[in-house]
Amino acid sequence: MATTAKPLQTALPQTSPRAKGWRETLGNALIITRREVRDSFRDWRIIGPIVVLTFLFPYLAQFVASRFTTFVADYGAQIIGERTIPFLLMIVGFFPISISLVIALETFVGEKERRSLEPLLSTPLTNTELYIGKTLAAMIPPLISSYGGMAVYLGGLLFGELAWRPQPMLVVQIILLTTVQALVMVTGAVVVSSQTTSTRAANLLASFIIIPMTLLIQVESVIMFLAPDAESPSGITALWAIIIGMITGVVLLLRVGNAIFNREELLGRTIDQLNLKGLIVRIWRYMRAVDESGTPARNLIEWYRRGVFGSVRRLGPAVWITILVFGVAFLAGILIGNMPEWRLNLPQEASMDGAADVITTYMSVPRQTGALMFIVWQNGRILLAATLLAMFTFGAAALVLTPAVYLILGYIFTQVYLAGYDPSFVYAAVFTHGIVEIPVIILATAAALRLGAVVTKPPTGMTVGQAWTAVMGETLKIGIGLVIPGLLLAAFIEAFITPQIVMSVLGG
Repeated sequence: MATTAKPLQTALPQTSPRAKGWRETLGNALIITRREVRDSFRDWRIIGPIVVLTFLFPYLAQFVASRFTTFVADYGAQIIGERTIPFLLMIVGFFPISISLVIALETFVGEKERRSLEPLLSTPLTNTELYIGKTLAAMIPPLISSYGGMAVYLGGLLFGELAWRPQPMLVVQIILLTTVQALVMVTGAVVVSSQTTSTRAANLLASFIIIPMTLLIQVESVIMFLAPDAESPSGITALWAIIIGMITGVVLLLRVGNAIFNREELLGRTIDQLNLKGLIVRIWRYMRAVDESGTPARNLIEWYRRGVFGSVRRLGPAVWITILVFGVAFLAGILIGNMPEWRLNLPQEASMDGAADVITTYMSVPRQTGALMFIVWQNGRILLAATLLAMFTFGAAALVLTPAVYLILGYIFTQVYLAGYDPSFVYAAVFTHGIVEIPVIILATAAALRLGAVVTKPPTGMTVGQAWTAVMGETLKIGIGLVIPGLLLAAFIEAFITPQIVMSVLGG
């Protein structure tokens, strides 16, 4: 957080942005970082909480860990106390990095309100150098406090009365979690700061950062308490997955922030406006369009031929990424099914004659009609949830929710095969309607993936808002033109045709 804007022109080479390499770009960004960090450490409002959270809060956490461990040990629950100690280490590291939100939210909009931003933006720094420098400056003080607090807490545990001896890799995981959480919070807050017009608006939008991070802390705490590999020398597997996912999120946030950062807009924007009616009109225009320029379709046939199938062709790599993820999920289900600890205790090579009678019981038309509506609702709500969440996760949620079905399918195939059953009835139960359903789910997932990921790299000549509006229109076009009819057709086949084929395979 800076109160003055010192002239930087003399320290920077007059090189065109295209001619600069990464080393020069980082060197210029660090000029901004040193300036911001120096000013931050001069502000007692920042130094005060850092000192408290670095030296006093760890002692409080040690006291809680010691008393709680003794309390649960009296009731024979020593393991709960042991799992609480690393959880408190994570909390000690997380509290200081929450300060990063305050600093990061001030990076651009705060300087704009103090009228110290214009001299900074007039320097020969590129947008990327400004953005990286400000991001690093907002991250360094809280991370120093976080690492210091964890060192104090660990020192008290290792040499205190508890004499805690953790697995070294678990400590490494907690340090990495703290670091990537700080990166996510800072990069997200810098994006907010560069796109708002007042500190008040930035602070309100910060809830969209702190609330997901708080929920993630809760998930991590549950993993620490319940993970079967909590004492593993290689660390907790689920925490490694979270670390990798958060690193991916940091990279995407950096891409988004750098893509939408514009110094001219930052200076010229004076009020935030939301033209909801205009947004709906633009989305409707792209829904009706038969090309990327927004030309409306003259009839339904042209809309399908040029509009819907043109949008499918523009999905591009998203379709292949989706197919790859689904294939990996199916193989993962097979691998899990082959693990002895995950095998189902099914009767070996039992007769399937009674299964046909069970299916016959549910073959009445009313029951099949109810099953049709249930199938449509079940598949539709999963795809809708994946699409909505993909908009806020750069498309990642689409590749998390929908592949779970194929993970389960791979697991079921494996269990049937290992139990000695003829798997032909499983093929009939899945692929009869799957011929329609699987391609439809692939299209819906790929469209959701593209919708979430487009903000990370808008097409040339389009802003992030324009690109997102166009892709939203194309996503709705694919949903209305192909996904909804496909789900209805697949559900009809699954409710009325699949049971007949399965009965014929079973000999019923």
